[in-house]
Amino acid sequence: MRILVVEDDPVLLDGLQVGLALCGFAVDAVATCADADVALRANEFDALILDLMLPDGSGLDVLSRLRKEKSHLPILLLTARDAVEERIAGLDAGADDYLGKPFDLDEVAARLRALIRRSAGRPASFLSWRDLILDPATMVARKNGEMVRLSRREFSILHALMDRPGQILSRTQLEQKLYGWQEGIDSNSVEVHIHHLRNKFGSKIIETVRGIGYRLSEDGQ
Repeated sequence: MRILVVEDDPVLLDGLQVGLALCGFAVDAVATCADADVALRANEFDALILDLMLPDGSGLDVLSRLRKEKSHLPILLLTARDAVEERIAGLDAGADDYLGKPFDLDEVAARLRALIRRSAGRPASFLSWRDLILDPATMVARKNGEMVRLSRREFSILHALMDRPGQILSRTQLEQKLYGWQEGIDSNSVEVHIHHLRNKFGSKIIETVRGIGYRLSEDGQ
């Protein structure tokens, strides 16, 4: 799950990047409205964390432009705890949720998971495919009821594939789920993590569609 954070406080921004990465998110960050607009046009994100008070304007302007463009991107606003008018204006402008500062990182992660889940039309807090269940809150999978622990990268790939069962995802699409801008991408990273997933769940769970990408196998376990 790839997230864009728009926040100009460097300490808060660093905390969000580190904390959300530990929760399984790939996090990109910018500090201005202008940079947010550029990032949103150039990349595909699963959710947006948006501060309202930014150096070159209001986050409400970014929010309004997205909704005018018919974007359904889930948006979580960050506001001052006593800024009731800002919260109301943000929700009326199309934000999906808000949090007052200061906040708890675990709550931020939980709210993001809920927003992403609802935007995908999934009522359950977990993903399931055949005998496999994936819990985004714990990054733990269960196969036939038995727990299987995953690394952050393994979780991200499996989450992306289970979120779109039957759909082929290219190597580039999977890399975008794994890495933020500031993270280096190993040349064979996707292949290595898929190899590890096959070792844990069976060699046929993920199908390689030569020259295109990967998908959950229709006939393998």
